[in-house]
Amino acid sequence: MIDFHTHSAASDGALSPRDLVDRAASEGVRRLAITDHDTIAGYLSVCQSVPSELELISGVELSCQWGRVGIHIIGLGFDPASRALTCHLEGLNKARRDRAEKIAHKLDRSGMPGALEGAMAVADGAQIGRPHFARWMVLAGHVDSEAIAFKRFLGRGKPGDISLLWPALDDTVAVITAAGGLAVLAHPLDYKMTATRLRALTDAFCDAGGAALEVINGRPRPGDTDALWRLVRERDLHVSVGSDFHRDSPHGAGLGVETGEIPEGMGVWEQL
Repeated sequence: MIDFHTHSAASDGALSPRDLVDRAASEGVRRLAITDHDTIAGYLSVCQSVPSELELISGVELSCQWGRVGIHIIGLGFDPASRALTCHLEGLNKARRDRAEKIAHKLDRSGMPGALEGAMAVADGAQIGRPHFARWMVLAGHVDSEAIAFKRFLGRGKPGDISLLWPALDDTVAVITAAGGLAVLAHPLDYKMTATRLRALTDAFCDAGGAALEVINGRPRPGDTDALWRLVRERDLHVSVGSDFHRDSPHGAGLGVETGEIPEGMGVWEQL
């Protein structure tokens, strides 16, 4: 049981890093990466006190841009003290704060004043993102659910949809590599690309020095991973797997992915 894609309350997950690590160990996960969005604070808070039966790998999910498409790259097994990585994360933190201010301005114009302060209170020191605004909107009585918040205000094309140019994909992969880590293209199917476009993205990722594709993310449907396995074999990439766990949900996957059927030598965990 391996899980190289999880989120804690240091970004937009529900469990504290401590609770996430303990839950993973109790459910049989043997190698884990906390891959919070654009921060390694959660990993740093628990990396010195991990249950003996669990190996914790340094991890992060970095926001980046390929053309005008937002892409997520997971970094694994890097040196958390790397100056290149530290500077990159500082830049992402500022970008997220700037985006939060713009989202709040749009929500204020839509009749929801105090959004920035409210979302920051919900985030409680975590890396701020749209889910925190959604939770605040529910708590403030503006919408009935977080799903409605995204559907009406925060989703693509809505008032709170702020276009933000993240760092370039090749620069992001280079930062992970410079920190001694391996770069993984996260949830490739989530970008809703044509097969041709996805191949082009994979080629750009490979050219930048990317190491692996996340072939299993959450609960894939039968047949979903066939195209990803073809890309892995054609581009001689490794495989990564993860639950993309945020919180307990009837629709989301639980912690841990069985890796027994993945051919020996193909798992990115064998390269760490």
